Amino acid sequence: EPRNMATTVEIPDTDETCAYCGSRIFDHDTICVRDCTVDCGSPLYFCNYACLSAYITENELTYGDACEWSPE
Repeated sequence: EPRNMATTVEIPDTDETCAYCGSRIFDHDTICVRDCTVDCGSPLYFCNYACLSAYITENELTYGDACEWSPE
C-alpha cells in the first residue's frame, strides 16, 4: 500500500557540497535524498550514485532491512 508523502522542491545553493566526498554537487550528476520514515528531515545531496552507495554502506543504512524474505 503506497504512502502519501508531501513533497517540496528545494534548489540547493550553487556551492552545495556532497554529503559523502565534499565535491560540489553541480559539477556532477546530483542526487538528493531525504529520510522520510519520521518527518522528511533536511535533504542530503550527493554528487553521484557512487557517493550515495558508499554513504549507505559506511553508515550501515540497510542493516536489518528487507522488503520480503523467506527461508523456504
